[in-house]
Amino acid sequence: MKMKLCLRKSICLLLLAASIPNVMAQEVAPKNDESQVKVYSILWQQTAAEYRALCYQAFNLASLRINDIPRRQLRKGNLAIVTDLDETILDNSYVGAQLIKENKQMSGAEWDRWTAASKATALPGAVEFLKEAAKKGITIFYISNRETSAVQSTLIDLKRLGLPNADEAHCLFKSTTSSKEVRRNVVEKDYKIVMLMGDNLTDFSTAFEKNSIQDRFDKTDLDRKQWGDKFIVLPNCNYGEWENALYDYQRKTDGEKAQMRLNLLKGY
Repeated sequence: MKMKLCLRKSICLLLLAASIPNVMAQEVAPKNDESQVKVYSILWQQTAAEYRALCYQAFNLASLRINDIPRRQLRKGNLAIVTDLDETILDNSYVGAQLIKENKQMSGAEWDRWTAASKATALPGAVEFLKEAAKKGITIFYISNRETSAVQSTLIDLKRLGLPNADEAHCLFKSTTSSKEVRRNVVEKDYKIVMLMGDNLTDFSTAFEKNSIQDRFDKTDLDRKQWGDKFIVLPNCNYGEWENALYDYQRKTDGEKAQMRLNLLKGY
């Protein structure tokens, strides 16, 4: 009788032990796998000293470039730097991190909620560089694909961070099209653009808009002498035109996206 009782207890304990991993897996498994895809890229931006070093490197190089501008050109007062905002001047990794924690994907509504909160911080070196440029008499224009409805909440961030030219006249946000060429042309009517800054190649030229991965490579190679000269690129592995190119600029299901990413990986 005692042997049977011990045997029953042993079986119950084995069944209980076998069920624990399943219960734990259910507790920690994300409700939305696609929302978890960017965990490492967000962590890299928020925790990697290498990311900070790349930002400082970009702004240090930009500083060298504006120091090369002859004084006679600076005295004309018509020089401008056109810069993107998100992941070029402003760090928005916080919204990505929050969505991962909540098992949500980015949407227009989630992005609007974030920008309305005015909680962005500056990329390392961004504020110092733009202040240096403004001190030299260079005007700063912020060409962003944030909606025009977000101008006021964005200005709260820009002013809090002490960025120059933080006013509506220098914030050219998206109204009808995401292409920035028209807005760059507006600046060029009265100013000579001496530098373009961005984390996305479409921040520099329409040539990079909706191109295949290989076309983006080829066109980047053609402009090789511009990178680090007139074109200053900031690191962003969270999102951008490069991500759209992965999916051929088409709407895909989460499953389709996962498969396309696997298909693009090059092993040995």
